[in-house]
Amino acid sequence: MAYGNYGSRGLAKPPREKKGIVKFFEIYSRRFWKLMELNLIYFVIFVPLLVGWWLVSVMNSYAPLALGIITVIAFGPATAALSKICRNYSQERNAFVLSDFFETFKKCFTQGLIMGIIDAIFIAGFIVAIPAYMTWAETDSFMYVPFVITLSFMIVFFMMHFYIYLMIASTNLSLVKILRNSFFIVPLGLKASIYTMLVWLVIGTFVVFLFPYSFFILPFLPLSFLGFVDAFNCYPVIRKYVIQPYYDQRGEENPEFSYLKKNEDETVFSDNPELDKPVDDKKERKKRKNIS
Repeated sequence: MAYGNYGSRGLAKPPREKKGIVKFFEIYSRRFWKLMELNLIYFVIFVPLLVGWWLVSVMNSYAPLALGIITVIAFGPATAALSKICRNYSQERNAFVLSDFFETFKKCFTQGLIMGIIDAIFIAGFIVAIPAYMTWAETDSFMYVPFVITLSFMIVFFMMHFYIYLMIASTNLSLVKILRNSFFIVPLGLKASIYTMLVWLVIGTFVVFLFPYSFFILPFLPLSFLGFVDAFNCYPVIRKYVIQPYYDQRGEENPEFSYLKKNEDETVFSDNPELDKPVDDKKERKKRKNIS
């Protein structure tokens, strides 16, 4: 029984947890051009938003903002697809960028769409609330309380995203359980969460301070790099606290590690259909209802 789609195509090695910055760049350098291709595909979903933003500044009308709806719709499924491919690469598995991206986009569309809408609502709320609380706090010190609470929640919500889209792409859990698990995994994998957040802050600062010059780099590099950092640091945490316990409780073998039985010198050239079993099988979904 497959827990999730682990993308076992063309795998030459069994999955292993990778540690250390040397190993990170060793894997990243081997996948650099593929990740650049992935970045370009992912960046395309933001083009309607950027066009709408430009038209608003030129036409002084909010009608073109409707283009941003396309980005909101595509953002969640596309982020799940990016996470799936980055997860495979970070675990030294193969992935076919174009076909796997759109396959995962379709498979994760519903959960990704809902999560994308949730993200849009929360982002809009944070953009409005935090500056407002800061302004009010200048005249009423009590307003620092909701400001600190809102800022803290924003940081936790941000860190939850290191796990949310990876779980959407890697498990058959409901979105409610994914959100709950992500909330609890942030402190359980605190070191991975903090390291990942620091990388995001560094790259984000670089992009903001070098704008508009950094805009010409956005289509090719930083988005997939951040996705790869997320997967490299945080997927092992998901496997430890979410995926592996599921199999341990049932006394079953995690299909991720089935390759450990093979000779390390062997190369697997064919797909394992058991790992790519469709998630819409009613019997299988019934069995997985209690995954947590």
